[in-house]
Amino acid sequence: MPTDTTSPGAVPGARALAHPDREEIRLADVLHALADPMRLRIVCTLAAAEGELNCADIELPVSKSTCTHHFRVLREHGVIQQFYRGTAKMNRLRTADLEELFPGLIDDVLRAADLQERRLGER
Repeated sequence: MPTDTTSPGAVPGARALAHPDREEIRLADVLHALADPMRLRIVCTLAAAEGELNCADIELPVSKSTCTHHFRVLREHGVIQQFYRGTAKMNRLRTADLEELFPGLIDDVLRAADLQERRLGER
């Protein structure tokens, strides 16, 4: 059952967003979430930041409503955690959860995305 989570540093009483419990995260769902180029870009940006970022800190060449959709898919599939800090919606990778469930997956995906970017001159 999905849980509502808040993060350390989040404002007490801030509205919580539903996230799947670690045990509910499935490989097919994670791979589906990572298959979209915009969502992969979000994950790469969060990984490079090595922490949390506001949604507005991640520039995507799509509309705001499409950005919201991509962040929601990543959250609902267990790839990122989102929480409110004041009025800002903050994001971070669920690195520990994903590493425990699928050892090496995120590192391999990030490495492959970097190789593709260099090969194709993307971004």
